Amino acid sequence: MENADAATLDWLIWAGAAVSVVGLVGLIVCILKVSRAKRAQLDDDAMRAALQAVMPLNLGALFLSVIGLMMVVVGILLG
Repeated sequence: MENADAATLDWLIWAGAAVSVVGLVGLIVCILKVSRAKRAQLDDDAMRAALQAVMPLNLGALFLSVIGLMMVVVGILLG
């Protein structure tokens, strides 16, 4: 029974790592979008609109990263 529990927790650790990587990719996408907007030399209103469009993606990516890291920690602590 102990091996089955360890396998389940290993799965939790790897799933958490995958979720964290997805969140990290989302953060990189946010950085690239803001960098493109900055290089475009937009006026103040257009820059504000571009940043407001990126904000939900940024928050979602941060949420995924945190949830993934929490899954990894729980898997390690219970394993």
